[in-house]
Amino acid sequence: ATTFGPTATSFAQPEPVPNTHDFVLWSFFNAMFCNPFCLGFIALIFSIKSRDSKVARDPASADTYGRTAKHLNIAALCLGTVGTIICIVLLVLY
Repeated sequence: ATTFGPTATSFAQPEPVPNTHDFVLWSFFNAMFCNPFCLGFIALIFSIKSRDSKVARDPASADTYGRTAKHLNIAALCLGTVGTIICIVLLVLY
């Protein structure tokens, strides 16, 4: 008769990659609707770079590109909103 002893099993888990934000949807919205000085389009490019860096497991550059995309999105949204308000006010006044 053959006896089988206990088996030791170990699992190697990969290092967890920090969750970085890439803001692709926000950048896409700004590129389509609020695109003063092409800031929305540039933010979309940085968002895609951030997502590619995240897939390549490079969290440092993904975070840098993500922060740049966020700042460009904020600028595009603010300038687009102010521009829209100014246009509406001018239309109402004339």
